[in-house]
Amino acid sequence: MKLCKGLTLFIVLNIFLVNAFAQRSINDVLDSTTVNNQLFISKKYGSVSLSGYLQPQFQYAQSNGAPADYQGGAFGENANNRFRLRRGRLRADYSLVNSDGTPSTYFVFQFDGTEQGVNVRDFWGRYYEKNWQLFYFTAGLAGRPFGHELQLSSQSREAPERGRMSQILMRTERDLGITLTFSPRKKDAKLKNIKFDLGVYNGQGLSGPQEFDNSKDVVMRLSHKAYKFKAMPISIGGGVSTLLGGLNHQLPVKYEMQKVNNVWAMTKDSATSIFNQVSPRKYYGVDVQFATQSESWKSELRAEYITGLQTGTASASNTPGTAPTDKESVKQPYYIRNFGGAYITFIQTLYSTDNQLILKYDYYDPNLKVKGNEVEAAKGLSGGDVRFDTFGVGFMHHFNPHLKAVVYYDMIKNEKTKLSKFQQDLDDNVLTIRTQFYF
Repeated sequence: MKLCKGLTLFIVLNIFLVNAFAQRSINDVLDSTTVNNQLFISKKYGSVSLSGYLQPQFQYAQSNGAPADYQGGAFGENANNRFRLRRGRLRADYSLVNSDGTPSTYFVFQFDGTEQGVNVRDFWGRYYEKNWQLFYFTAGLAGRPFGHELQLSSQSREAPERGRMSQILMRTERDLGITLTFSPRKKDAKLKNIKFDLGVYNGQGLSGPQEFDNSKDVVMRLSHKAYKFKAMPISIGGGVSTLLGGLNHQLPVKYEMQKVNNVWAMTKDSATSIFNQVSPRKYYGVDVQFATQSESWKSELRAEYITGLQTGTASASNTPGTAPTDKESVKQPYYIRNFGGAYITFIQTLYSTDNQLILKYDYYDPNLKVKGNEVEAAKGLSGGDVRFDTFGVGFMHHFNPHLKAVVYYDMIKNEKTKLSKFQQDLDDNVLTIRTQFYF
């Protein structure tokens, strides 16, 4: 009885005494570097902590029904402004340490609640091997270890949303699978700044209700933690990432770019052998992050480039969440495209760490074989082959350790093509005013 009361008291105290922390990565854990005053009832029972954040926002679009899919969702047909609860997250962490204080087991559960419903965002467990202190194993619903922006938590990210490229290639960021990580934990380890992740995942992530074919994605990332130079007041970090996977063809038909009479066009290939073949998803990325070490006038620059092969549908480059069908539930073929995209983000602290200027540029070209007026319906091309460039500018203010607000404007430019909808730039710019409460 006393033990139960003590355990209950411990959990309550731990929930209220745990300090707020900035969850930098979606797969971050609470440890001595991110949280203080974390209480342990004993090494046997471990500790439980709660954290969360809330993002109410107001948005104003350039036109009614603006297709702002990558600024938080398209607007209603007759609406150009809206209040939204973009995210409402509550996260529970459980940790258990070994007798020598090294990590043993970790468990995370996080859900997201908005006016549109409640969804699970993270549900994973992690085991740390003890003898060498080199590896840990993660299983469940977790973030895929690819690139930098996809890893950056929406709690700490300055721009309201990830770039169009990140959302198209890996919508919802999380997926079901397993990951083995090499990350030396001893303080004197020679490779303590090196991290290597190797994971296997379903592929479609949370964009679909379940795995719908037999293909899996293998994701690899080799990264170096931020290194601070002694001779110069700057730090640099970065990594390289690879995704090798695909989707099984549901029909004996596929479409891909080929040269016909010296002109690139989306061409049909039909053969019995195509059925159940793997339609490729192959991504290759490199990212780098620079930052000055000054607190009052800190500058930070992040850049990332990704290219490869993407499997999508006739009208979109997005990774399908379910096997594609038309309105009559008739199966549709996959379309294979060579893509390329990048972003560059600049963050400038203005005298006080409470104020930050945000500048961001990103682009995504779903089809590198054609551009501009080469994109036309007669070649079997669609809106899924149109390049978009986005220029963002914003200002963020931290009112206190538990409240911040950002004013951010996205200027979105699509390339002009011979497609009827994209013969001129769409009126799809969006202003976002967001507050974030967090603990």
